[in-house]
Amino acid sequence: MMFESSLDKLAQQILGLDEASLASLWGKYRQRMEQFEPTKEWEKAVVIFFIINAVRAKNHIFNEQMMKRKRQTKPEKPPKVKPALRLVKS
Repeated sequence: MMFESSLDKLAQQILGLDEASLASLWGKYRQRMEQFEPTKEWEKAVVIFFIINAVRAKNHIFNEQMMKRKRQTKPEKPPKVKPALRLVKS
């Protein structure tokens, strides 16, 4: 349970990060990841790269689902029907 608690805290911290700030780091960590070195720094770069991608994917899925819900709950406008009025001369 201690391990799960640690992951939960880590996820909470990650969710508090700003996606725009993370996106600005995406290229930097992609480059580091692509330049393999058998070091802890390279391993951390890979983890950071995938954290950034995880936040981006989560936000994409979230936004898609919210739009889907909005479309489903949006009340449809009734079709315009001309009123059945007749011209009466007086």
